Amino acid sequence: MSLFKARDWWSAVLGEGEEFDQGCICVGDVDNSGTGHDKVVVGSYMGMLRIFFPHTNKSSEAGQGSAEAQLLEVQLQNAIIQVEVGKFVSCSELLHLAVLHPRKLSVYSVSGTAGNVEHGDQYQLKLVYEHNLQRTACNMTYGTFGGVTGHHSLCIQSMDGMLMFFEQDSYSFGRFLPGFLLPGPLIYNPRTDSFLTVSSARQLESYKYETLAVATEAESRQDPDLPLKSGGKRLMPDWTLVLGEQALDLSVPSFSHSSSSIFVLGERNLYCVRDNGMIRFMKKLEFNPSCFLPYSSVIDGTTNLLLGNHTNMLLVYQDVTLKWAAQLPFVPVAVRVANFPELKGVVVSLSSDGHLLCSYMGTDPSFFSTPKVDAREADYEQVDAEMKKLQRFIREATRTQDILPQTETEEDLTVKAIVSPGMDSPSQAPIQDINGLSIPSVTIQVKVKASCVVQSSKLTIGVQPPLAVTQDQFVLEPMDVGSSTVVAFSAFLNGRYPPADLTGDITVSYSSPTGVPRVLQARFSLPLALVCVPSSPTKTTKFKITVDTNQPPVDLNAIFSEFSAKSEDKDGNSLAFQFLSGAKVTVLASKTSQRYRIQSDSFEDMWLVVKELVQRFDLHFSKLGVKDFKKSFSGPVPLQEYFLSVDHHFQLRVSAQQYQDLLSERAVQFRAIQRRLLTRFKDKTPAPLQNLDTLLDATYSQVMALAEAAEENRALLEEAFVRLRSASHLLVLLLSLWQGLTPDQSAILEATLLPLLQDTPQLGWEESCDAAVSHLLRTCLSRSPKDQATSLAQAGGPVLGLPRDTDRLKKHITLMCDRIGKGGRLTLASEANVQVPAQVQNLAAPGGVEPIAEVAGDGEELNLSQEPTKFVKKKQPSKKVKKDKDSKEKKEVSKEPSEATVKEEAGGAEETVKEVKKEKKESSKEKKESKKDSSKEPKEETKKESKKESSSSKEKKESSKEKKKDKETKEGKEASKESGDKKVSRKSSVKVKEKKKEPEAAEG
Repeated sequence: MSLFKARDWWSAVLGEGEEFDQGCICVGDVDNSGTGHDKVVVGSYMGMLRIFFPHTNKSSEAGQGSAEAQLLEVQLQNAIIQVEVGKFVSCSELLHLAVLHPRKLSVYSVSGTAGNVEHGDQYQLKLVYEHNLQRTACNMTYGTFGGVTGHHSLCIQSMDGMLMFFEQDSYSFGRFLPGFLLPGPLIYNPRTDSFLTVSSARQLESYKYETLAVATEAESRQDPDLPLKSGGKRLMPDWTLVLGEQALDLSVPSFSHSSSSIFVLGERNLYCVRDNGMIRFMKKLEFNPSCFLPYSSVIDGTTNLLLGNHTNMLLVYQDVTLKWAAQLPFVPVAVRVANFPELKGVVVSLSSDGHLLCSYMGTDPSFFSTPKVDAREADYEQVDAEMKKLQRFIREATRTQDILPQTETEEDLTVKAIVSPGMDSPSQAPIQDINGLSIPSVTIQVKVKASCVVQSSKLTIGVQPPLAVTQDQFVLEPMDVGSSTVVAFSAFLNGRYPPADLTGDITVSYSSPTGVPRVLQARFSLPLALVCVPSSPTKTTKFKITVDTNQPPVDLNAIFSEFSAKSEDKDGNSLAFQFLSGAKVTVLASKTSQRYRIQSDSFEDMWLVVKELVQRFDLHFSKLGVKDFKKSFSGPVPLQEYFLSVDHHFQLRVSAQQYQDLLSERAVQFRAIQRRLLTRFKDKTPAPLQNLDTLLDATYSQVMALAEAAEENRALLEEAFVRLRSASHLLVLLLSLWQGLTPDQSAILEATLLPLLQDTPQLGWEESCDAAVSHLLRTCLSRSPKDQATSLAQAGGPVLGLPRDTDRLKKHITLMCDRIGKGGRLTLASEANVQVPAQVQNLAAPGGVEPIAEVAGDGEELNLSQEPTKFVKKKQPSKKVKKDKDSKEKKEVSKEPSEATVKEEAGGAEETVKEVKKEKKESSKEKKESKKDSSKEPKEETKKESKKESSSSKEKKESSKEKKKDKETKEGKEASKESGDKKVSRKSSVKVKEKKKEPEAAEG
């Protein structure tokens, strides 16, 4: 038996299928016995009223305990919302029972007569008076309203926000709460003679009884903003306290040492508030509470609370300190403390389904003693053998690569999609034709078969824009074991540009027989004939791509049989595809060589044809049994054509941001003019408008024009992103054919260039692609494992945002293609396998070297530490060897105050400088190779780079001073150049150029 468990003293189950809530229970001496012992009164939403007097009778059986403790059970006509015990009858000091129904308030007297037989006393319920309510009741509270002593008055809150006051058997008045939406808990505070409630504005409000009495009579619900039609004051709260959450219950304790406390139980917090609305303390709850009850504490100045939650726990708090936790067999909706003859301070809790429990907290004495265990010496040989056996099991388990276990059972549902071989007649497309070409549609049938009972399932269709379907969601009927359901829909082109992908997704969401939600996915491919028609070939085009194979030429009419019937070339050497909303793409097959040329006036439109051509080649030669079929692309990689799509998409994003800014400005101006006009119209003395109406019309026209332009730009941006996706797909395919990449490497490359499925104003393609490409250049495509380890140790970067231009992105993509062409290996496993040098490990260690912020070529700050700079410097050749070879290049690069940077820039490699800054390190061997490539870079970029690098000279003063002692005598000149640069660094860029000539002339 657990220590932290509520001890069951007495329990009962009330009826079957009945419902209860927090107001359905109260305790008190309802029969006025005079002994001071409480009875438990419980009412249900089914109208059943029960009164219990719990006690333990050891002579009776356990099942008869609830029957003997039940004093009364009455079936009332209406549902019972709340029960209370108090002095509700005038000229009587006895306690009566008030029962709140949805449309009625009834007050009963409970009396008991001593029985003359063995069945015991008999109890009767007698109606004293009742009030028929004009409005549906929600809850009620009672107290000595207005300071009247000797009897209690009642206040009922209706569902529409009206407070109805009753003094015994007469109705006093009613008031509507201001700003009411939904009713909240209601409680009366006798210390301040005020009523407390939590409104829909999620704030605690206090209304004095005197204020309510003199307020406007609530004959009908009125708008609080309208002027008062009769005498009286507008009802306003005495004070409010913003809680920020809805309250579950309120309580005002009446014991002395907490006389100024109001407790509020919220959905996530517990509040203790003073009578003037100031917070005493607040407790953040780590669970979902269900009910609470403050009670007196043995320590002055503190309050104890019983708090129930939805994890079947009853917690005892002393202010904000948890003192005890007890496990309950149910979730309590109401908790009370009662005194019974055998036991004082019993916790009475009630669940929503009618479990009534009287319990106490503490321990029961246990007479169980643990028997002694015979001490046995361990058999070390047996333990060693068992250890080896378990280690063998662990090794075998870790060899498998699958993280999740393979399920041997079949799926609950199977989905199969069948695309119709022919086009629909007539077409289901809403757009009948584009540029004189009719828009076809194709039917897809989806068959869903169930292997178990499936009650509710939903099927969703998704295609890439501008493709669309006639119906994208289906609600499937319940299916039995072995039954199947077939749904059909049509797909068509719904835009004036070709799509980037002809595949569609099918998603079926359902619940398993055990209630577990599951999702099943399937894919289907739409035919190429859905977006293009055969046409006559063209010879002169802007863009051309050549694909080589190692097999004899193939008849194109046999490969594209659905287009061959309308083709003009019967030899099968050429075939043309006219996109319904795009350019014409021509495929030419060489008669002598094994080459195929794809050409078009649109670079993006070639993607679907090239993809289809490669796929059909693979299918054709696999049917012929050719196993060594290979296809390749000899280059060059069409990066300039690809960058045209990138620039076009970026310009539209910039335009969208500009339209957004202009629209915001005009909207602010429009609202300001509206406010001034409204002020003029409200003024009692008319004043001239001073052309404000004309200005309002002009601003409105500008707002509408900007909105239309922004909407048009948004449509163009969607089209540009689809075309950019097509161009990216084509570039990935060409790189894969160029270097013979595996499917895994192609997937990595595709995820890098296509990180987003759709563009958003917060996160666009340019910054996402740049981050992905930069990650590849720092990891698997880095020049050496040492650089890769350094970049991993210094991972991190700025928040992604819209860049100023696309130059940085273009350079990174070009560098990535160059490294792939030089044999770079695309893999994600290299990040885990790289060996981190000892010098680089110190960078990631706590308390290591602080990074130095430098400005890169395009203004981005990169963190470079001093330690890797020393590491690169030691691997470089001596200055004597480099001085003769690169003296001319030295003059083009400005001198840095740091010795390591001087030696790096003496190499004359602009790209090397970039790599040191962007990739954090460069080894000496790769620097020699980069000298040859860097000679092609323009001198203007080198000078621009050096200007920006000179701004960081002040930050490297300390590192240069530490290295001066180790310099050779031949480096005196460089030291003087450093001092010259230090003076220049704070001046304007124009003076920097003039100061540079002096050390250059001295060196010459």
